[in-house]
Amino acid sequence: MSVFDKSVRKDGTFSREEFTYDHQRDIYSCPGGEPLTTTGTLVNDGATILYRASKHDCAECALKSKCCPNSPARRVPRSIHEGARDVARQIARSWEGRLLRRLRKKVEMLFAHLERILKLDRLRLRGPNGARDEFVLAATAQNLRKLAKLIPMPIPMTA
Repeated sequence: MSVFDKSVRKDGTFSREEFTYDHQRDIYSCPGGEPLTTTGTLVNDGATILYRASKHDCAECALKSKCCPNSPARRVPRSIHEGARDVARQIARSWEGRLLRRLRKKVEMLFAHLERILKLDRLRLRGPNGARDEFVLAATAQNLRKLAKLIPMPIPMTA
């Protein structure tokens, strides 16, 4: 599954990727080597933990203009589901992840074809049995179309 990551900054300052997270100590480290700690308070409807650097450390830092030019100290948000997101990113970068993405694309294209060409955007028969029957008919029609493309067309004879 793809992870939508919106942590990249476009203003030239450090993004979250520049900060390293230590799982054992539950802290981030800034590019200058200073720790960013948290109180553990959840924000944004209980889905995010904020990690903050101290104002004293940021004021003396040589990288302040690249890190937090408009605020006294840097804050880094971390989702409570970031561990699972890290695993998903790791899988996506692997060879197996790229292979699975390619295979999934083939299946998704078949479903897109069913929706767009065969007009299976909504099911017209009621109940689970009706939905199953309608889907089986649409898949059969799709397979017949593919099979028809494999049969060579006869060359017309000229008189």
